[in-house]
Amino acid sequence: MNKAVKQHLIDPEICIRCYTCEMTCPIGAIEHDDNNVVVNADVCNFCMDCIPVCPTGSIDEWRVVTTPYTLEQQYEMDELPEQEEVEAGPADDIDADPIAALLAEAHKGAGGKAKSPRTAAKPAINLYNLGKPAKMTVQGNYRLTDDPDHDVRHIILDPGASPFPVLEGQSVGIIPPGTDADGNAFLPRLYSVSSPRDGERPGYHNISLTVKREEKGLASNYLCDLKQGEIVDVTGPFGATFLMPSTPDAHLLLICTGTGSAPMRAFTMQRQRAQATGGMTMFFGARTPQSLPYFGPLKKIPESVLKQHLVFSRLPDRDKEYVQDRMIAEQDGIAALLQNDKTHIYICGLRGMEEGVELAMTSIAESIGEQWTALRDAMREDGRYHVETY
Repeated sequence: MNKAVKQHLIDPEICIRCYTCEMTCPIGAIEHDDNNVVVNADVCNFCMDCIPVCPTGSIDEWRVVTTPYTLEQQYEMDELPEQEEVEAGPADDIDADPIAALLAEAHKGAGGKAKSPRTAAKPAINLYNLGKPAKMTVQGNYRLTDDPDHDVRHIILDPGASPFPVLEGQSVGIIPPGTDADGNAFLPRLYSVSSPRDGERPGYHNISLTVKREEKGLASNYLCDLKQGEIVDVTGPFGATFLMPSTPDAHLLLICTGTGSAPMRAFTMQRQRAQATGGMTMFFGARTPQSLPYFGPLKKIPESVLKQHLVFSRLPDRDKEYVQDRMIAEQDGIAALLQNDKTHIYICGLRGMEEGVELAMTSIAESIGEQWTALRDAMREDGRYHVETY
């Protein structure tokens, strides 16, 4: 019988290819190609130097194996393999609960950076402004889409020693460098935060943004072209209404298109970390799977946590379908949610989506004998209806 051994792996679905781990590794055990960042099992000595520098936590992956995954196998991985059942013999030096033991061992080297999640009765607002912005360091810039007409980026920023408490649903302002035609500094452009309150990586309090490159967009092109290590001027946080309920049994109805998924991602990650029980239902519209941000990671979320309706308007040989069309098709489920006083509705995306969603909601409300405008206004007054379009 082959000896059971522990192997350090990197999650290709979470890794943003910033290569910080590779640059940090003192013995050259980490390398990359155009597809993945991988760990050479023949070289890795589990020194753990790579653990605290990773901005996402994708580095925190371990398997107990009898035959280590080769570099070639790791380069071909789209997702990590599940832990196989491995019988460890008395000479294997593998803990009875190997994964828990490996994680505990790994975080001994995390430098004490992890902190308890920040909670707040109300959000912090306007801590940093145009005259005194927060200086954040780019930890990574990763393309999310495989559509040449939709370059959407996941950008991770580290505030360092500057306190920057931010809640899911809030936004930050990004100040593009340079001045306008009149010699004035550019005003901040607002972007929703797509990471939970305790950070893109739990306990590290870094923040992520979901940014689509616009052909003539000053801020979007600046952000999408950022390189690791560059410094960004950030204002905020902003927003005190598009926030999650604190009650874990609330059900969230999330309706979004494109980069409107940013706050929805933050909601989903925070609810998963907090083990909220109320569930979530999402209607997410895009042209194709290739242009839908976070398509891969979304498919990994259990339906018990997030019931997903991914809607595509430009699939070959298929009729165009938009978010409002799927809502009508699923009207019985939505109608039940509208009658539940624990339901909170969040709508985020391009301003043009509002009309279609309103028409769908009007039809669904009428199916249960309700007037949508009255129901909507009552939910808004109760803090359970939120719209953020641009």
